[in-house]
Amino acid sequence: MRCSLELREAARATLAGGVASAWQDSQPGAIWIERGEGGRVWDADGTEYVDMHGGFGAGLAGHAHPAVVEAVERRVRMGTHFGHPTEDLISVSRLLRDRFRLPLWRFSNSGTEATMDAVHLMRVATGRKKIIKVEGAYHGHHDSVQVSTFPTPEGTDIGPDHRPRSVPHGPAIPGEFVDLTVAVPFGDIDAARTVLEENPDSVAGMIIEPVMLNIGVVVPPASYLAELVDLLHAHGAYLAYDEVKTGLAVAPGGATELFGVTPDIVCLAKALGGGLPCGAIGGTAELMELIADNTYQQVGTFNGNPLTMAVARAMLTEVLTPEAYSHLEALRVAIVTGVEELMARYGIPGHVASVGAKGSVIFADRLRDYRDFLRSPAPWRRAHWLYQVGGGILLPSWGKSEQFTLSVQHTTEDARLYVANFERLCRDVRPAQRPEVAS
Repeated sequence: MRCSLELREAARATLAGGVASAWQDSQPGAIWIERGEGGRVWDADGTEYVDMHGGFGAGLAGHAHPAVVEAVERRVRMGTHFGHPTEDLISVSRLLRDRFRLPLWRFSNSGTEATMDAVHLMRVATGRKKIIKVEGAYHGHHDSVQVSTFPTPEGTDIGPDHRPRSVPHGPAIPGEFVDLTVAVPFGDIDAARTVLEENPDSVAGMIIEPVMLNIGVVVPPASYLAELVDLLHAHGAYLAYDEVKTGLAVAPGGATELFGVTPDIVCLAKALGGGLPCGAIGGTAELMELIADNTYQQVGTFNGNPLTMAVARAMLTEVLTPEAYSHLEALRVAIVTGVEELMARYGIPGHVASVGAKGSVIFADRLRDYRDFLRSPAPWRRAHWLYQVGGGILLPSWGKSEQFTLSVQHTTEDARLYVANFERLCRDVRPAQRPEVAS
């Protein structure tokens, strides 16, 4: 077995940048994983970690969960791809209907594809082109949503806090798409109202993470989602939830269940596939009829492929059970309580923002939107990441929110380790010492 350094060097010869996806890269280099079991992973150097990275939030089942393994083994022996439907499609769509209170579903292969279908569907239904998205929100890498994704004020005019300027996420995004995508602050109903009033009969809909999960964890203000869906409907537009990260993770029926506000479309991926590529959209009967009658042709060679559907069925029936959600909540509470007690004891400003299986230590007051995140102290976040990874907790690399994802196979001891690592940080780095970690 080759060590991580050898693998990094070998990868650069045939992989652009030495990785399969830009977000797999990190400083000082990508962490090459050898295997995973339960709530843990081992890297190519043999280092063991408690995996709270969770494959960028997809790993609610943990690794090699018996139900997932059994589903894969059973399905593989029967064939993995036909280009025709299999019975698990019916089971999974029924289970999602019951959890998310939307009657009709279609499947894809990623969160990007799911949000792309949602945007297309809103445009087809209204005959309009413009969409609204939240500044700082990531919805995948298709042109319509790669606008004001992670904008920074350095060298770019991003506009004032209350009225962000839509900017492309890099040179690949044509200006025509920037003009069709209007960015607004998260949680600001007046900003959304202004956009709709200034663009009469032009906005097809809005896509939103009901909880922002790419800048830590930002929960919406009370009544915001309910007001938003009413506002959009009053202007003949639709609301799509990007529940790629929140779906199944913050509650059995995702943020749709948690906040009690059902949108017109829900986009799912990540946890639904139990570690396999997966995407899904659910919608109202009115909208999904446009797919059913091929007004909008939602297609894909591997959509609803048998292997993914077998695992999705296992996730919904055997893995993400009521008992599993109780276990995840107990772990979340243990981490939140432990870390916030330490912050108070050592005089470190901040709190733990969390919901369901997701959480993030925020070294600032409660974040309201992306601009608050930009102003939060990055050196503290980076120091925290170093202490967690150095102490055996694997998190997304710094700059990618350092958010933890809990799995059903994590233990109370794993939560205690997270808290213990945070205490080492508190002891070593007092507020007066302000960590200055290189960018």
